[in-house]
Amino acid sequence: MNDSGHILIVDDQREICDLVQGYLTGEGYRVSTAHDGAEMRRIMAQGGVDLVILDLMLPGEDGLTLARSLREESSVGIIILTGRGEIVDRIIGLEMGADDYLPKPFHLRELLARVKSVLRRASSRDAERQAVPKSRARFSGWNLDLASRELLSPAGEEVRLTTGEFDLLAAFVNNANQVLTRDRLLDLARNREAGPFDRTIDVQVGRLRRKLEDDPQRPTMIKTVRGSGYIFTPTVEVA
Repeated sequence: MNDSGHILIVDDQREICDLVQGYLTGEGYRVSTAHDGAEMRRIMAQGGVDLVILDLMLPGEDGLTLARSLREESSVGIIILTGRGEIVDRIIGLEMGADDYLPKPFHLRELLARVKSVLRRASSRDAERQAVPKSRARFSGWNLDLASRELLSPAGEEVRLTTGEFDLLAAFVNNANQVLTRDRLLDLARNREAGPFDRTIDVQVGRLRRKLEDDPQRPTMIKTVRGSGYIFTPTVEVA
């Protein structure tokens, strides 16, 4: 087995766990399984997990609650699985900090492609954190440390960002006062390739607005350009 990464599958359907574990193990990954939140936490506490494949429909704590907990405690990659047909569940999952989602039933090859994509983005971010010199961007009283990935409010308080939120904010900061399409933002933020109904960028923009804007319903920093995308309006100073 090569060192492709450690994946944790969290699903109460053991046959799905066994199927996915066998397939991903054959592709060179180390794979662990859990069937509820308690088992997931025991494995996560041991460290070394690179990606969690998380079913939304779990006994006890549901997948959305667990996704939020994972994101608050770590930057581990998260792919949510759902048998629910409602798009709102997928949007909520992304709002909780998931990196990607896949509806059931799914093809194993599509799951593998998404696993590779999430792990590749994580690897690229780690490499950049080591290669990029320390720099700090200032805008509208906010301070964003591009090396430590920390955001300080005008009051000097640290505001926690998920991996996706930081990548999107960095894309805006590095391209201030330019109209950026959703496709361009997906590329800059290293998100997965957008599908025809992809809402990833819209969800993350909404999360950033709630953290940055005085009135998220009437944003002044991240503005929507109707029919085009978004524009980050503050003047940015990089030190």
